Amino acid sequence: MAHTFEELVEKQRAAEAAHARAMALREAYGPPAQAQWTGAQSSTYETALRAWRDLAREVQTALGEYAKETGRSRTETEAEVQRAAAEPEET
Repeated sequence: MAHTFEELVEKQRAAEAAHARAMALREAYGPPAQAQWTGAQSSTYETALRAWRDLAREVQTALGEYAKETGRSRTETEAEVQRAAAEPEET
């Protein structure tokens, strides 16, 4: 599947947002091993964690494909995508 650089940046941003959401839930609920979570809290956290992992895996796969398609180093491509994702979005 062909990816554009802009798609990679958006995927990276989505993965970072999902990670932030999962960490915010963990902070709000307390550490899983030390706090008594309700069933709803556990389900919400597990869903957020799964979403982050899935998005992160998609980013890694897309980065590898993009680097191969463009003949560039995967490491350089990943660093460039991360820099671009950290910049504020233009509206």
